Amino acid sequence: MRPAEPGRRSLLDAGRRLLAGEDLSRLSVNAIVGAAGMAKGSFYQHWPTRTDYLVALHAIFHDELLARVEAAIDELPPGPDRLAAGITAYLDGCLAQPATKALLVQARTDAALGPYVAARNDTFAGMAVADLVALGWRPAEPVAALLVAAVADIALHELTAGRPRDDLRTAALRLAARTPGADAGP
Repeated sequence: MRPAEPGRRSLLDAGRRLLAGEDLSRLSVNAIVGAAGMAKGSFYQHWPTRTDYLVALHAIFHDELLARVEAAIDELPPGPDRLAAGITAYLDGCLAQPATKALLVQARTDAALGPYVAARNDTFAGMAVADLVALGWRPAEPVAALLVAAVADIALHELTAGRPRDDLRTAALRLAARTPGADAGP
């Protein structure tokens, strides 16, 4: 794979634009190079397969979200405010990117992307562990994994609605802040 350069960036940008109106399964190499105004051979100079290209798209998407979350929580001590800031930054970042829905929905079911999705989920869950420990969760790791799944689902609800869903955001934070073991019931 070649290092980043204008041609590679153009192809990635074209894919992101296309994903705003298409799902991942319909994102063909021909459509990508057509949207980028490049020859098909250009695509294969950068990625050996379409899957490698999708991994690169997924990485860029999550790198941007990660940077956004890190900036939002950078100066905050672990706890509920930091957790809320991170979740808000993630969800607002998803809403700001038209390709989000395709990347979140299809990445869940694309076997080739599975390991990358799992690794990114682990990264975000790892960021929440200190916050959940501050809230009294021990062990916090399973709760963090469930919270990441819930937040990803909230992102899909928000993308469908085209706006933030404050009710769902609040519910996720209330669940995380709930005193562990306070209620043995469902």
